[in-house]
Amino acid sequence: MQAWSYTLIPAAAAVVGAAAAVNLRPGPVLVSAIQHFAAGVVFAAAAGEILPDLKHAGSPWAMLAGGALGVAAMLLVRILEKRVKGPAGLMSVTGIDILVDGLVLGIAFAAGAKAGILLTVALTIEVLFLGLTVANELGEGGASKGKVVGLTAALVLLLPLGALLGGPVGSLPAAVQAGFLSFGLIALLYLVTEELLVEAHETEDRPWVTAMFFAGFLLLLLLDGMIG
Repeated sequence: MQAWSYTLIPAAAAVVGAAAAVNLRPGPVLVSAIQHFAAGVVFAAAAGEILPDLKHAGSPWAMLAGGALGVAAMLLVRILEKRVKGPAGLMSVTGIDILVDGLVLGIAFAAGAKAGILLTVALTIEVLFLGLTVANELGEGGASKGKVVGLTAALVLLLPLGALLGGPVGSLPAAVQAGFLSFGLIALLYLVTEELLVEAHETEDRPWVTAMFFAGFLLLLLLDGMIG
């Protein structure tokens, strides 16, 4: 099964999340809990799957170059997010996030099937949250339910595109692979620290909501141990 086909799982989750959001309108506390949980899962995937492969790549300069490009790319996304407001800004930034998620997933599968499968689990939860966010924002702007779900479905098509772009990494020299892995690691850490957790803390913290971060982290560690 090719890497891009695994992206259909998080893509479907995003559409389900959008459909649920336009009909149920989840409250801020529930959204914060999902953000904490998604952050924990993605952080565990980055630390447990991408980082070990990167440490054993043995290419420090490639690591540095890939990491620097990752930082630059994420900062550009941050600047775009601040400058472009409204639905157009939301769709643009979310689209970039989803494309990068697909790229990272393709890179993860290039590193190994286990890393790719675990990252699929992590990104499924994260993209589910993105679907909820897009649906909430567009719904508040007056868009119809059908349009909201349709726009979300169009956005998540960027997932398999990103995975296709990341797929050939496995055939590149080891040093280049290390650079891509470093880029992917930075992208995942940015997602956790500067997006999911920042937005989650816009709502007043409750102990059980904070605990969802560690629940997500431990869940992925448990899956890692079960897969072996």
